[in-house]
Amino acid sequence: MTALFEGVGIALTSLRAHKMRAALTILGVAIGVTVVMVIGALISGFNKGISDMLSSLGPKTFWVGRYWGGQNDQDPEDPNPWRRRPPITMEEANRLAQLPTIAFVVVDEFTRADIDFEGHRLSTIGIRGRNADWPKIEGGQINPGRSFTYLEDAANSHVAVVNDKLAENLFGQRDPMNRRIRIGGLPYDVVGVYNPPPRLFGEADRPEVMIPHGTFVKDLQFWPGWMSMFVVPQDSVSLQRAIDDVTMAMRTMRGLRPGQKSNFDAISQDVYVQAINSFTLVARVLMIALSMVGLMVGGIGVVAIMMISVTERTREIGVRKALGATRREVMWQFLVEAATLTLVGGFVGMVFGWLIAILLHSFTPVPAYVPIGSIVVALTAAAVTGLLFGIYPASKAARLDPVEALRYE
Repeated sequence: MTALFEGVGIALTSLRAHKMRAALTILGVAIGVTVVMVIGALISGFNKGISDMLSSLGPKTFWVGRYWGGQNDQDPEDPNPWRRRPPITMEEANRLAQLPTIAFVVVDEFTRADIDFEGHRLSTIGIRGRNADWPKIEGGQINPGRSFTYLEDAANSHVAVVNDKLAENLFGQRDPMNRRIRIGGLPYDVVGVYNPPPRLFGEADRPEVMIPHGTFVKDLQFWPGWMSMFVVPQDSVSLQRAIDDVTMAMRTMRGLRPGQKSNFDAISQDVYVQAINSFTLVARVLMIALSMVGLMVGGIGVVAIMMISVTERTREIGVRKALGATRREVMWQFLVEAATLTLVGGFVGMVFGWLIAILLHSFTPVPAYVPIGSIVVALTAAAVTGLLFGIYPASKAARLDPVEALRYE
């Protein structure tokens, strides 16, 4: 420990004595560590956002739809395989909801329309057509007010639930409850304000309206054929059994024979996670590549500054060897100095990376936070860089002949 603290002290003294060349070394390492911290924060925030989003749906909720673009089943001669697939229908959704293994099914369709309130117009606002069970899979809360009921859903009533962002933009400080708005030119009564949970990339901050699905189909212009379903199994039923039952029921309703490929997709949350992991793998590889460039620059600086240090301290090395210092002790001293240099750069990069992550999280919709693992990896990478690139200068110092070193002027 004495040798360790002595090496650290000598390295810090060298930093103060040669500020410019030390700063160049520190800069290269700091850039590499900052890249590690920032990209690590982005990946961690992205994964946390996906995890929060999936947990709001429920651990066993799965998606059923016409076509999920993440599947690699495209035919080179047919770049649009979804054209061969019939759209999901309400009859199919109702039949699935009656299966004994299924608790309920939420249908979902989306379009955009203008919303008017007392002469104030908001253009191209997102409108979702859903059935009455939708709050059970969305998380968040409806306050004040309520969602539309099963009866209002069945009767295609003109009622709407606005999210808090739309309520703020449309009504300002006024109470939104029981206000009459016009969606696509038709009147709707606001019955509730939805406060969504935090979403990935700030999606919860987008103005949006939920209305009964039947009303959506009857009143609004939308791109038909793309209704999807969120299917929730019974608590006592496993996810795989529920998917198997839904798949069998859908194939039966569509008259598919054994051996024929399904003309719909049933996607569990594991598939979403795999797709996200594939994306983050690319980001991690990019992070490693960019950080390696910065660390290489810092490492080259370590070699240069340590070689200069060895030359300047040749006589000192000779004295230490004459007094009994072994090659191992001399080499250890210079390796500690090199690692200290890069660790200082690592701490500088850590601070900058942390500040950038905080700014991204505070002022952008990017969900970024710095996990402890990223800090450990960044500082470890900085220290290892110093050790690896410090081996040659340390070895050169250790091999110096004490007699020749004492004669050095």
